[in-house]
Amino acid sequence: MSAPLPDIRTAPAQVQAEAAALRAALDAQIPPKRDIDRNLLLATWNICQFASLSDGWEETGGSPVRNWRGLHAIAEIVSRFDVIAVQEIKGDLRALRTLMKTLGPEWGFLATDVNRGDRGNDERMGFLFDHARARLSGLAGELTIPLEGLEDSPLRAFARAPYAVSFQAGAQTFILAVCHVFYGDDGPVALEERRREIDAFARWMADWAETTNRWHQDLLVLGDFNIDRMGDPLYEAFVSRGLRAPEALHAVPRTIFQKPSFYDQVAWFESGDGARGLTMELLSAGGFDFRPHVYADPPMPSRSLAARISDHFPLWVEFRAAG
Repeated sequence: MSAPLPDIRTAPAQVQAEAAALRAALDAQIPPKRDIDRNLLLATWNICQFASLSDGWEETGGSPVRNWRGLHAIAEIVSRFDVIAVQEIKGDLRALRTLMKTLGPEWGFLATDVNRGDRGNDERMGFLFDHARARLSGLAGELTIPLEGLEDSPLRAFARAPYAVSFQAGAQTFILAVCHVFYGDDGPVALEERRREIDAFARWMADWAETTNRWHQDLLVLGDFNIDRMGDPLYEAFVSRGLRAPEALHAVPRTIFQKPSFYDQVAWFESGDGARGLTMELLSAGGFDFRPHVYADPPMPSRSLAARISDHFPLWVEFRAAG
């Protein structure tokens, strides 16, 4: 059985100082949770190879390299949101279960089983949510590609089946669909496979949005779509059915590496696009660059930081929700 992380006050002084600086940065950059004039904070985060965990605050040179220090930082970031979609949860659930115990009994999660086969990479997807702010409202399931209407496409299955769950926050109901598109390599065959997955997912969401709107439920998509940049064929497939990400996220960095990317997305169908559109009002949106606040003295190389925290930044949106 996983236990919660030890109290941060038991950590070495440097780790305690780091934790305090991280909290201050999150306070400054992410809106607080409000009950009066209720807001809703949704996020997506690809947490690199989120699997096992080493005991201890200090570096030991053992495996895995993610230990209490890194997981404490992850917990502090996750705690700022009402619902967060997480990608790259692996078959080994120790880090996830320790994270949930550390967040406390007010937090819950739902996750898929691991995706089998080499293309699935032993990965799960899931949602972590703050029971005090959002609760399950009944729907959960993996999305599959219907063969009807896709006879001209060689794509017959997602490498990692997208996952959708419905929630209620106050009087607001909404469905979140998380996706982690197959990457492969940078060659033309893998790029075309990515494009087909994105196109199939966008089609699925467009058809579903027409139905969910009749029941006054908002539909949003989140996750890692492995889109290199705005305007490329992958991005065009993503937006081809009407999905739109807020402009506030367009220039937000997605990863800790220097290479620009547009991998991670939070998007929805805009009002006026047929019968679709959100009932919630967007208040703000952004990402969180944790690099200045964790393993920063001295700065840790990017690949080492990825193994301890992640290679992706969390991406978030804030809505005004019905009370």
